[in-house]
Amino acid sequence: MPTPRVAVLRAPGTNCDHETAHAFDLCGAQAERIHLNRVLEQPQILHDFQVLCIPGGFSYGDDIGSGVIFASQLRSRLAGALTEFLQADKLCLGICNGFQVLLKSGILPNGSLDSSLEARQNAPATLTWNDNGKYTARWVHLRTGNSKNVFLRGIAALDLPIAHAEGRIVVRDDSVLNSWRQNHQFALCYSRAGATDLDPTSVSLEFPVNPNGSIGNLAGLSDPTGRILGLMPHPERFIFRTQHPNWTRLDLPEEGAGLQLFRNAVAYFG
Repeated sequence: MPTPRVAVLRAPGTNCDHETAHAFDLCGAQAERIHLNRVLEQPQILHDFQVLCIPGGFSYGDDIGSGVIFASQLRSRLAGALTEFLQADKLCLGICNGFQVLLKSGILPNGSLDSSLEARQNAPATLTWNDNGKYTARWVHLRTGNSKNVFLRGIAALDLPIAHAEGRIVVRDDSVLNSWRQNHQFALCYSRAGATDLDPTSVSLEFPVNPNGSIGNLAGLSDPTGRILGLMPHPERFIFRTQHPNWTRLDLPEEGAGLQLFRNAVAYFG
């Protein structure tokens, strides 16, 4: 199996890059933490990688909104290099702040980067403040939606931790959700453990099951190709069973459920 190279793209305020790179390495990838400034100076460096991951944290302090400045840098200065990367048979992952960056840069939901003012003004969706108006950190139960996303292959449900203040997905109108449903873009949904409803987006869930009030209980979003994933929960924080708060009471496997997302990315290039 070839060893895929992973660029874990960090910026001032990123604080989950070490854990994320470690998760990829555990699965057989060769992960490299790269500062955004380095890529801004040498955009061609992205040619050397098969996976681009934007990890969690508080990039640029989230001073004018979560992920906004990071996203602006991608749109205004890396549009060409990122478009070439996204059009190749490569993968892209955004976790928490990284998901905010992918959505606010326009990479999600459609998998392409349109840097025009018109595209930004007519964005179909965004991530905004949690319904409770607070930073919220807790464990949640998730079910996979109707996507065929590479990162979620073989995963039906899992528990992961969240830690964010602006994790509520809102859309411009109902047609956006209909489009996502038709294009198999519902990646992860908040759910009650043991729920049996066929469509986890069809029920209205409240806190703490849906911890931020996201429309359709959405916790993660795929592009139509299934090669790009953005999610608010942190898979890199559950790669060992001892990271689960109930690990002493549950019969959990040694490997944390979050590691499978990284394993799937590596297997894609096998």
